[in-house]
Amino acid sequence: MEENIFNREHLVNSLPNTSKWDVIIIGGGATGLGVAVDSVTRGYKTLLLEQVDYAKGTSSRSTKLVHGGVRYLAQGNIDLVREALHERGLLEKNAPHLVKNQSFVIPNYRWWEGIYYTIGLKAYDFLAGKLSLGKSTHINKTKTVERLSTLRKKGLYGGVVYKDGQFDDSRLAINLAQTAIENGATLLNHFKVTDLIQDPKGKITGVNAQDTETSKEYAFASDLVINATGVFSDEILKMQKKDARKSIVPSQGVHLVFDKSFLPGDDAIMIPKTDDGRVLFAVPWHDKVLVGTTDTNLDDHSLEPQAQEQEIEFILKTFNNYLDKPVKRSDVRSIFAGLRPLAAPKDDSEKTKEISRSHKIIVSESGLLTITGGKWTTYRRMAQDTINKAISLKKLPKKTCQTKDLAIHGAKPTEDRSSYLYIYGTDQEALAALTASNPELGQKLHPRLPFTKAEVVFAARNEMARTVEDVLARRVRALFLDADAALSMTEEVADLLAKELNKDEVWKQNQIQQFKKLASQYCIDASPVSA
Repeated sequence: MEENIFNREHLVNSLPNTSKWDVIIIGGGATGLGVAVDSVTRGYKTLLLEQVDYAKGTSSRSTKLVHGGVRYLAQGNIDLVREALHERGLLEKNAPHLVKNQSFVIPNYRWWEGIYYTIGLKAYDFLAGKLSLGKSTHINKTKTVERLSTLRKKGLYGGVVYKDGQFDDSRLAINLAQTAIENGATLLNHFKVTDLIQDPKGKITGVNAQDTETSKEYAFASDLVINATGVFSDEILKMQKKDARKSIVPSQGVHLVFDKSFLPGDDAIMIPKTDDGRVLFAVPWHDKVLVGTTDTNLDDHSLEPQAQEQEIEFILKTFNNYLDKPVKRSDVRSIFAGLRPLAAPKDDSEKTKEISRSHKIIVSESGLLTITGGKWTTYRRMAQDTINKAISLKKLPKKTCQTKDLAIHGAKPTEDRSSYLYIYGTDQEALAALTASNPELGQKLHPRLPFTKAEVVFAARNEMARTVEDVLARRVRALFLDADAALSMTEEVADLLAKELNKDEVWKQNQIQQFKKLASQYCIDASPVSA
């Protein structure tokens, strides 16, 4: 039988075959995975290590938009917007099963907004050039209400419609990991880098790492180590130099998820200016509506950031300002927070809205390359710039980037999205075959969500899922769509995984306990805790 290239044991057992890697990447989020795909497709021997799971941090907690950033246009950041719109077009072409063309409506409650936003969005269309997703247009009040039936009608003048991309972030992460492995890279999740190896002159020559499943220690050699750990970049920078300057300012975004009835059509809403100048999106996503995001600068960061009470209240209040059908706390199906790794300013005077959204590559004296900032939409460009930088530093032989037209694993033109399985792209056939071979796997895990037992088995066999959380948070998006439903699936998923991964009862009970503790943080208290 053919060896499954995604099998973890197979990947771990092949590690001794490589005495020295061309590139070692720390971090399996959007940035690290992008670098791995870029590196391996140029022909470099590539190793990526992720301490928990692909997209565990920021990369599974985005607003699910592939966009140029309308608000950066308002700030006059033309180059950033142009680059992001170009990348948006490439991503739609290279992962058509995950990226869809989404129409957004900006409702106008002041007479001048229609003119103002129409002009601004014409500039947005123009910057997209040949890769435009469609033209923006002004619509009258009647048409606006037709498209957004739950919108507050009082004081409404009309709306401006524009096009942007919408996607599933952690599904793209998994597909990027698969793409890298298919091209010959070695990627390992649940593998934590514990230290950087340095020669007597302080130059980095590799990393020490631990397989967190077996606690076995490894040393990997490479002249090029890339730090792509997002909000954890500073921890890695401090491994090579205790007093390394702060490179990251974490900014927290919070999202609340509601049933589709609060935004029943196909359109998303974009509120360009809330009471305090932030942007709010309400976006249809997997038969739910996702509402966020806020921008709150934080001093610290964690793997599981918590939504602050004032952020929840801000989103509820702002969303309700625009609805005829008000939302209550009890309507929230799931709540999640994510941290953006914004590149730190030179001094402390910059506000989060002004801190750089573009990416930065830091070259340390030790030779460590750190890539920070940026966003999901520009992940491919960030990776290209990082590997090009390594080439310019003579750390790699010169080879040209191959990712501009590279189809990502699962790529399949997808017009019909009536079945949620569209996100699997070409893997839908393998999933159907699995269910056909064992009809019991066709059973749903919960009546409120479409996910089946087959997807758990498939995630373990083909998508590197190792824990209940890997499955319910990032392979199927249950935790992000309906936290209570995810909680009630826990035992069944743990059971399926234990059989598939050959784990014992102790492991299973431990998994159930860990996931239940985590999932409770995605549920909202019906009544707010008084501050």
